[in-house]
Amino acid sequence: MKRKPSQKRTGPDNNPDPNLLTFGGHLEVLRRMLFRIIAVVMVLAIAIFCFKDKTFELLLAPSQWDFVTYRYIEKFLHLLGSDYVFKEYHINLIATELSSQFMTHISTALYLALLGASPYILVELFRFITPALYENEKKYSVQVAVVVYVLFIIGVLMSYFVLFPISFRFLGTYQVSGMVTPNITLKSYISTFTTLTLVMGLVFQLPVIAFFLGKLNVVNASMLAQYRKYAFLVIMVVAAIITPPDLMTLVLVTIPLYLLYEVSILVLRRMEK
Repeated sequence: MKRKPSQKRTGPDNNPDPNLLTFGGHLEVLRRMLFRIIAVVMVLAIAIFCFKDKTFELLLAPSQWDFVTYRYIEKFLHLLGSDYVFKEYHINLIATELSSQFMTHISTALYLALLGASPYILVELFRFITPALYENEKKYSVQVAVVVYVLFIIGVLMSYFVLFPISFRFLGTYQVSGMVTPNITLKSYISTFTTLTLVMGLVFQLPVIAFFLGKLNVVNASMLAQYRKYAFLVIMVVAAIITPPDLMTLVLVTIPLYLLYEVSILVLRRMEK
């Protein structure tokens, strides 16, 4: 497919000829970009590291029996006429190694810094590839980047407020015998938290994946609509895998994932118009 003569790519400093930048020049631009990203992430990580109390107050909040999610679920059930109340529970978080708390503090600060710097990282990556794009491609890539980031953040919030607290309540209070006292290590807590957060952030990219598959003519709206029933079963299986064996958690995860599937159908229909 030929490019239109009126479309011009611009190199660094709005240079109309991208060939003026040599391979070494591209590497230098890449090196500077990586340096800026690393610098921003490190500054954020140090700031987060210094605010230890607030950071871990936020991270450990979902482990509390009176977490905000439970209160809203209770209010919702009360509106439906139910008097259900979540039982109070207390789980000890422990550190079994001498350096585990310090190392967890460092790794957590880096993880949160990467999450906080993600908008800046997207901007830097976009600036790096912009010289190779035409004007219509720039607009297209900006829209995709914004959608990807928004969906990722929604997935992160879904994990923080719904999936992780309910998973922690179920798994942390589950006992095979009254003789076994649950004591969860801080390392296990943070590892599960980050894993579920990342998984939900990626799972919420379903409409974006459907969009690109539609562009490649792999799927279309009618195909996805035709296999709704099978998709619902697959989504339930996926939700069962990434959640504890608890009916409420399964429902709370299945519903938004299926809604994303329906959004994917709408996205493909809009593309086909």
